[in-house]
Amino acid sequence: MKLTRYQKTVMLILALTQFTVVLDFMIMAPLGEQLIKDLHLTTTQFGTVVSVYAISAAISSFLSAAFADRFDRKRLLLFFYTGFILGTLFCGLAAAYETMLAARIFTGIFGGVLSSVALAIVADCFEPHLRGRVMGTIQMGFSVSQVIGIPAGLWIAHQWNWHVTFYGVACLTVFVWMGILFFLKPINQHVQASVSQNPLRHLVLTLTNRDHQKGFLAVSVLSLGGFLIMPFTTTFLVNNVHITQAQLPLIFMITGLSSMVVLPLIGRLSDRFNRMRIFIVGSIIAMLMVSLYTRMQPLPYQWVMLINVILFAGIMSRMVPAMALNAQLPQAQYRGAFMSINSSIQQLSGGIASFLAGHIVVQKTPTAPLLHFERLGNIMVILMLICLVLVYRVYTCVNKLNLK
Repeated sequence: MKLTRYQKTVMLILALTQFTVVLDFMIMAPLGEQLIKDLHLTTTQFGTVVSVYAISAAISSFLSAAFADRFDRKRLLLFFYTGFILGTLFCGLAAAYETMLAARIFTGIFGGVLSSVALAIVADCFEPHLRGRVMGTIQMGFSVSQVIGIPAGLWIAHQWNWHVTFYGVACLTVFVWMGILFFLKPINQHVQASVSQNPLRHLVLTLTNRDHQKGFLAVSVLSLGGFLIMPFTTTFLVNNVHITQAQLPLIFMITGLSSMVVLPLIGRLSDRFNRMRIFIVGSIIAMLMVSLYTRMQPLPYQWVMLINVILFAGIMSRMVPAMALNAQLPQAQYRGAFMSINSSIQQLSGGIASFLAGHIVVQKTPTAPLLHFERLGNIMVILMLICLVLVYRVYTCVNKLNLK
């Protein structure tokens, strides 16, 4: 089935929104080397700076679940995106650990809700058999951030400083905000079905639904494993694998380009074939590559690039089918609340993972090798094995719902 012109417009707007949100979060890891030195941060402090965004986003997403289905989704998207723009600007203005910490909390409060609103819009505007393709395309925001955003951000930081990188992201978000305002139609068909319920009761019903709980648990473990190594990848590559600052943008760019091919492919495969089988294959690839990646010794950057490409292909091959399965669990009147709680759990798990990672790895000096990075890899593999069982429970639940 072909997408309509408006559906393609919606998909583009959501992809751009996701791109800026992902870029704002992802840019912290590549800039980590500079931020640690410029703001005189320890690994624990940097892990905290990364984690507070996710934790504040989780709290915000959870609280928004009570009213997520009571308002036009376009208005919600505009409101929270405005706060996200201001938060990104504040990050650029930060000059010390405390101010950066406050700026990341503010950004997380608004940015955390955006992903849940976007996923709810996908479920509202696209039929179930199209959602894998659409989610694969929207997740390309991750890839494009690596192809264009992160290399550009690193180049800007190298030419000027990391403050200018955040200013550039803030400027870009203004254009996306205008796209939402002028091209996205009101999305309020769900309002009538949920407005009669008390917001607290609506939240409780969403939380206590057993089918929903299976999805929440699967997403929590999926995200916990996915965020463990992310904050310290550039520090590890520079200080342990001896990749230069000049080579980093190229590694991220090539990885992103490969993801731009893999993500739409995985999305289409998720719509045509068994999503559980795709998730299993992706998990096997990811487990093997995580074990290799976290134990890398100094290597030519071409080999590092290849390992990075295969690793992220495996991770994305898990994320797309898992999220497409999860989106089939809630009914329309609970969709916004479900996605908000889902996003909250995702962000909270990511925040906990970043916080734990900051306490597991050790760097004795800003230029010393990162120690215990392989321990993060071991924990990730265990979590991926647990996640296989949890996603299978979601898969069987979705099949039962489809038979009713």
